[in-house]
Amino acid sequence: MSYSIRAVRATDHDVWQAFMHQYAEFYKTSVTSDALSIVWQWIHNNDEPFWCDVAVDENDNPVGFTQYQLMHRSLSGGKVCYLSDLYVLPTTRGSGLGKALIDHVFDFAKANNIANVRWLTQDYNYRARSLYDSYGLKSDFLLYSFNVDQ
Repeated sequence: MSYSIRAVRATDHDVWQAFMHQYAEFYKTSVTSDALSIVWQWIHNNDEPFWCDVAVDENDNPVGFTQYQLMHRSLSGGKVCYLSDLYVLPTTRGSGLGKALIDHVFDFAKANNIANVRWLTQDYNYRARSLYDSYGLKSDFLLYSFNVDQ
């Protein structure tokens, strides 16, 4: 089966939303309707440096997605591309689709003169980590995340 990657369209909303719920479930969390609405608006707002592209099969059915954004890098005075989300349907895993989506984000970064792409994953995401490790060594930085509402 062959796949291509294109920008998410308004007509993809329902499948994108389903992907987001599946993605959240994999990471043992949930996503609210309000959050989905906000993110969908970011994707379609040209003033937001946030993008979503979908991998589609030969019938233009979405089978995965990636979302990415720009982040300021204070030590370089430049920007990095942060690959915030990557998800492919379980039936397509192992097909090279995840790698194609990552490479797609790399192509975006290169085309926009952004020298660095970074992302996070859970320690237990071994299958994806084997793909990520093929790109090189992981960073030795630790992520600290605190909910200030508590």
